[in-house]
Amino acid sequence: MHELGVVSHIIKEVEAVAKENNVNKVISLTLEVGEVSTIVPDLFKDCFDWSKKKTEFMKECELNLVIIAGVTYCQDCGETYSTTKHGKTCPYCGSQNTYLVTGNEVMIKDIQVE
Repeated sequence: MHELGVVSHIIKEVEAVAKENNVNKVISLTLEVGEVSTIVPDLFKDCFDWSKKKTEFMKECELNLVIIAGVTYCQDCGETYSTTKHGKTCPYCGSQNTYLVTGNEVMIKDIQVE
């Protein structure tokens, strides 16, 4: 369950930003999470809800997760396709000369404060 470690890192970053900007509290946090990032959304939310209780600025913070689709690019035929449906092998030409374009990120998209 690496979600707790990721949550701890994100909370640390958000708390630092809140402190630097002299905010009263963080009311909402939106994260972009790739569907192949290995983050399990339900576990992540549980870890976040548990961890936020121990913070200075985020005790009442609402977490919003935006799931980013996994998209892979084939270098041989130039097509893109769904990573979750086809994996590393291109469904258009059968090549494995591919790389992930989106879907493995975990990024802070928005922080709303009071």
